[in-house]
Order: sequence, then structure tokens, then C-alpha cells
Amino acid sequence: MGGRGELTDAAWAELAPLLPHGGRRGRPWANHRRIIDGILWKLRTGAPWRDLPDRYGPWSTGHARLGRWQQDGTWDRLLAHVQTRSDAVGEVIWEVSIDSTVLRAHQHAAGARKGGAVRTRPSRRPPRSPRPRRRSAAAGVG
Repeated sequence: MGGRGELTDAAWAELAPLLPHGGRRGRPWANHRRIIDGILWKLRTGAPWRDLPDRYGPWSTGHARLGRWQQDGTWDRLLAHVQTRSDAVGEVIWEVSIDSTVLRAHQHAAGARKGGAVRTRPSRRPPRSPRPRRRSAAAGVG
């Protein structure tokens, strides 16, 4: 039984078979569930990795596993599985509604001319005349 924001036993039972197995050389992987709970804690709180509580293992393990699974597509597979499963039982509503009253323009968007006219600023300095070419001493010989 996990704490607030951690994986439930039912969620873990569904995700565990989709995770990569330790089929690589070297030290065996730490407990996937504990590391995933640590990653979820970090993403939920927005805290720096080094502030990860000890109960989730070393911060470097969580950081490395998040990046490794992002590169090999594990997170994409987990998301696709969860979305497919939730959509099949009607838990996902695929409607998006935008309330335009809360959308704001950038502060530099104010004051533009209507019709898209481009305003150019006159230059304060007169245009430079081209410099006269210097002739080298060798060019005049011969």
C-alpha cells in the first residue's frame, strides 16, 4: 500500500509486465516500483532530483532510469497501454474545451496596426557612401 501519489497495487500489477527486465550485464536493477514512485514524486513536486526522499532510493538511479526509459520508448509504451485500457472501459473523454476569456496575448502583441501594415523606422544616420578604392603601388607599374 503506497502513500499519496504512489502506485497502487492494482496499478503496479498492470504496469509490471510492461517494464524492461534486467537482461543486461552488470548490477541488477533496483526495485522498479520504488524507482517509479520516486520519479512520480519528483514530477509531482517539481523538486530537484537531489531532494528525492531516501525511501525512493538514490536520486541518481531515478534520474538515470527516467532518461534511459525515455530513450528506449518504455514511457511511450506505458502511456499507450494505459490510454488504450482506460479508453476501452470508458474512463477517457477525448473532448477538449478552450475558454478564450482566459487566453492572454503576449505583452508585445499590444499596439499593432490593423491590416498588417509594417512600420519601418527611419534611420537616424545618413547612408554611407562607398569608400574610394585604393590602388596598390604594384598595380600602377608596368
